[in-house]
Amino acid sequence: MSVTEGESVTLNTDIKLSGQIEEIVWTHKINNLDNIIAEIKGKNINIYPNVVYGDRLQMDNHTGSLTIRNITTEHSGLYKLLIRNDRALSQKTFTVTVYAHLPFPVISRNCSLSSSSSSERSSVSRLSVLCSVLNVSAVSLSWYKGNSVLSNISVSNLSISLSLPLEVEYQDNNTYSCVVNNPITNRTTHLNTSQTCQERSEPLQNSHLVGITVSVILVLVVSSAVLIYFHQRKCKSVQTCDEEVLYAETTFHARRVHKAPTNQDDHIIYSSVNAR
Repeated sequence: MSVTEGESVTLNTDIKLSGQIEEIVWTHKINNLDNIIAEIKGKNINIYPNVVYGDRLQMDNHTGSLTIRNITTEHSGLYKLLIRNDRALSQKTFTVTVYAHLPFPVISRNCSLSSSSSSERSSVSRLSVLCSVLNVSAVSLSWYKGNSVLSNISVSNLSISLSLPLEVEYQDNNTYSCVVNNPITNRTTHLNTSQTCQERSEPLQNSHLVGITVSVILVLVVSSAVLIYFHQRKCKSVQTCDEEVLYAETTFHARRVHKAPTNQDDHIIYSSVNAR
């Protein structure tokens, strides 16, 4: 019995309880040990809670069938049903395999186009792509061209990541898809070769424009700094860059000196005058 995580599973006894049945016991083999998880004795139903099951177990009091709700991968394994009546002991086994939900494959594109020369000396641009899935177990990862398998890789019960490369021609008209699958379900991601590099061309162009703009701004800033430096250096040597010098024209007029009458009693003091 194979199911996906989160579903409910019922293990049927295919009987109806009667007075002849004395006991019904359900066990689950964990670490090579049969652990009793539920039982019916007479009219008493006993469910044994544990860390693995919590409150997920439920028994039908009319048939003794066991239901596991919201099942997880931890509940995979071998289940045994023991039926004891007044005559004999019968046994029935169930193998339950629980698969985790599958993620969609992720395709990463490498837009570094490579050219390969054919015998006719013509070059063909090719694209390298990589399909990946993370943390999966018991799955197969495959590349398809239409309905034909190109390559695949598988993993057992170990939870690992898988990657599968592929090289295709640019703008190839064929349909390519990457598929991850387990025995009960699959997930598919399609590759569009015509959009592979177009999706990246605009960001690359924008990055080039940004780089050119930044370079021009840096050149302008450096040039301005150099000009300011030499201007200030010149000003320091001349010392007249920031000072405004005013010049005035000076005119001298000759005047007649009038001799004032002097008295004999006046005391005259003569002093020298220095002209600057």
